[in-house]
Amino acid sequence: MSLDRSRRPEEGAAGEPGPGERWGAADEVRPSGAPLTDLDPDSAPALSLGGATHYPGPPGARPLDDDAYALLVANRAEAIAPILDAAGPGAQAGPGAPAGPGFRPALGPGLIVALDVDGTILDRDGRVSDRLHAALSRLTATGAQTVVSTGRSVFASLPVAHHIGVRHGWMVCANGALTLRLDPGLERGHEVIDSVTFDPAHVISTLRQAIPEGIFAVEVPDEGFLVTRLFPDGELIEDQRVVSHEEIISRPVNRVVLRAPAMGLEEFSALVRSTGSSTVEEYSIGWTSWLDVAPEGVSKATALAGLAARLGTDASQVVAVGDGTNDIEMLRWAGLGVAMGSAPESVKASADIITESVWHDGCAAVLDALVDLLSTRSLRAAEREEL
Repeated sequence: MSLDRSRRPEEGAAGEPGPGERWGAADEVRPSGAPLTDLDPDSAPALSLGGATHYPGPPGARPLDDDAYALLVANRAEAIAPILDAAGPGAQAGPGAPAGPGFRPALGPGLIVALDVDGTILDRDGRVSDRLHAALSRLTATGAQTVVSTGRSVFASLPVAHHIGVRHGWMVCANGALTLRLDPGLERGHEVIDSVTFDPAHVISTLRQAIPEGIFAVEVPDEGFLVTRLFPDGELIEDQRVVSHEEIISRPVNRVVLRAPAMGLEEFSALVRSTGSSTVEEYSIGWTSWLDVAPEGVSKATALAGLAARLGTDASQVVAVGDGTNDIEMLRWAGLGVAMGSAPESVKASADIITESVWHDGCAAVLDALVDLLSTRSLRAAEREEL
């Protein structure tokens, strides 16, 4: 089981505003049902990308100053270097040695950097920091491939990918159920290269008996969601179309979403789990009464493994960064798994290293450290060859 990207806390949780209360700038995210098809990510307000409101940061949180950020980059490099050394030529297997193929990256198109979105790339207001933009530009200049890897739908993921400059390449959506190839030359700017579906009838029927007041939704790639009722305002930036129960179970789907806005998380979780693990394939509960159900055996890790094989590489050339429990499998699989500082303990325990939070540019620091390390090692190797 893995937990999906978190939603807004329930009313009263940790003193944060509840549904219907003001969240400051984050409230300006496009309302539920507002289409994003006209969005130009290069000129549109960053808030159109949605926000990671589940990790607002401590009171008064501010970005690190330049000196503190430089120190963070150096510290992340110190954490990554031993992992590179352990998997290098002549490394001996034994206690403490990396599992699987280890981490043997090289700057260039063989290096894949898989990035979660909410709480990793985006802060609570749906913004990408200047430092992260700069770090991604440095990474792209080396030829490495940045892959957005998210629980979001295609509809909500594309503006984020475009905003960070990923218009060619690959993207993993719906927690691994969908893999896309991005290319501006294609009719829609992208095409689905892998789609894993399942029959939602049994899952929805069983969950409906347990939580009859719930709202059910299924994702239709490039269109939005079919829903049994509209979701609360601001919770979906995709289009929504209300349909009957019969229609929502009439076709194979990539995922099922269940939302119970009036129910507390503890009660919701207990009711979901009371249906039995055989009820659903891969399910994930967020920070509110929100459930994602994915096809059996599908995760961000399985999608990335398939993509790596397609590209002629493997986990040893993959860096993955995430902050949610739906990232656990991805962090364990990648040659280098990095947990954000705001991640739950279970996520941190699954990672090779831990970086700072999104509000302290933790992802940017890892990317800068990686480019610095690999550039230095490549230069030294070239100098040795000349001797």
